[in-house]
Amino acid sequence: MKPLKRSLALGLTALCTTGIVMAGCAGRQADSKPVTTTPGTNQAAKPYQGATVRFLAATHPWTDTIKKEIPAFEEQTGIKVNMEAIAENQLTEKLTVELTSGAGTVDVFMQRPLQEAKLFEKNGWYADLNTFVKDAKKTPADFDLNDFFKGTLEVENINGKLAGIPLVTEQEIVYYRKDLFQQKNIKVPTNMAELEDAAKKLHDPANGFYGVVMRGQGNPAVTQFSSFLYSTGGDFIKDGKFQLDTPEALKALQTYGNLLGKYGPPGALNMSWPQAAGLFAQGKAAMWVDANSLFLNVTDPAKSTVGDKVGFAMFPAGDKGALPYSVTSWGISMAKSSKNQDAAWEFIKWVSSKEMTLKTQAAGNPSARTSVWNNPEGTKAWPADWVTVAKQSGAVGKPSDRPLVIGVGQARDLVGQIITAAINGKDLEATAKDRNAKLNALLAEEAK
Repeated sequence: MKPLKRSLALGLTALCTTGIVMAGCAGRQADSKPVTTTPGTNQAAKPYQGATVRFLAATHPWTDTIKKEIPAFEEQTGIKVNMEAIAENQLTEKLTVELTSGAGTVDVFMQRPLQEAKLFEKNGWYADLNTFVKDAKKTPADFDLNDFFKGTLEVENINGKLAGIPLVTEQEIVYYRKDLFQQKNIKVPTNMAELEDAAKKLHDPANGFYGVVMRGQGNPAVTQFSSFLYSTGGDFIKDGKFQLDTPEALKALQTYGNLLGKYGPPGALNMSWPQAAGLFAQGKAAMWVDANSLFLNVTDPAKSTVGDKVGFAMFPAGDKGALPYSVTSWGISMAKSSKNQDAAWEFIKWVSSKEMTLKTQAAGNPSARTSVWNNPEGTKAWPADWVTVAKQSGAVGKPSDRPLVIGVGQARDLVGQIITAAINGKDLEATAKDRNAKLNALLAEEAK
């Protein structure tokens, strides 16, 4: 899939969203000049009095928390924040139209770096935040980029530019039934062999109980398979080529396929995370391997019959150790076309500061700042063992859970076909070789 061409996007803008763009322009002002300290006082006047920042956000619990805090930011700075929160897929569509227009109707926006960064950067839509971070007059030392988990920032750095600041993170972990592991005297798995052994010992299909449940539906399974791939020593892309047919990748695929094919529930090929979580929450599986951000789906008494029996464990080690993904699921960026960049940076700086990150994390939104994870106030929303695993995973995790290409959806479909072949027990090597060739053809097309 080629990136959206300017001519096509402009046509789309003219046909579909002229009203949106014009509405975004209404009432906007360029940044006011910073005001000097008020004579006779020790307090600085509002530095951007009269400036307006338009913020396009995703409908998300993080957004709900920030919305309540924005009035305090407006009072402190004099900046008016016009925030629009919409569903994530609609957000991508709206950003595509408005950023392509180049009209400067968007100042700040939420983005999924793993899903959209390659396309947005290629189209020149990101402002380089290094310009602001490295300016001591605009960014105090206590903003501290070193406070972020390394991997979460890595994915926001594209071609030498800092495209965004991480807001929300997640890692892959093992959910397990503490009561059953204790009753059967089974060790919580720390490596792949122990994971498979535990699944085998607890698998009881005759009584509708299964050793493990994971995503088996091709495209959605890719993200969770990634940790198996990394921990076995493989990667999606290396030296500019897909690597899904290497010995390391085939071993990871076989492990994933064996777990679900031998010790998973019937119908696993139709399962994404909601179905897998539902089965585990109903007390029908001994383990569930998925994102830690989903924990309320299996611990909340309103959703789960086994909530008080759920334990959390680090993703098990493969040949190269335990290398789960630790990703930035949402970040915040500035539009290169923004006419209010200084005020926009004030907002980004505030919203991703240690103080605000502590508030959003305390409300249940896992962040990328290590200082917040080390603050009891920042970890009170989660069980203690969950927090321990999240911190361990964040320290060693890989920054991506899917191929970093422009055509992410198409790539995930192809990788997913290899995963389903592994689960089905089909000719894995032949399938991997064929789909890997198609994936490299996709890369070549995107490079044109």
